Amino acid sequence: MEALPVTPCIIVYGSSCYASRLFMLSVDHKVVNDHITDFISAICLMLGSYYCLNIHYPVKLGSTLEFLQRCFFNINPEKGTKVEKTEKKTLHVNPRVLSLIAELSDHEWQETI
Repeated sequence: MEALPVTPCIIVYGSSCYASRLFMLSVDHKVVNDHITDFISAICLMLGSYYCLNIHYPVKLGSTLEFLQRCFFNINPEKGTKVEKTEKKTLHVNPRVLSLIAELSDHEWQETI
């Protein structure tokens, strides 16, 4: 359990998230839910844990979690981010996340024509 991060994370029970039928949610080195039956629910519970417990996203996962937050969960604050603060100056939203979202919307728009 000590190898788990303190931030919310999904534990896959099995060889991969594609084949597994059971997932667990861990927060602060403790399993808080040990019977999640599908990956989508596990992602929802993990992201919800960040918000409910007011935990910043880890720097290394910040872009991925912010993309999930903005694209799939439609949580789009105009300013601010849940990514941990670092010594470097950061923008309100990661530019890579914004460009990926823009490219996806352009693709969706072109599909409707």
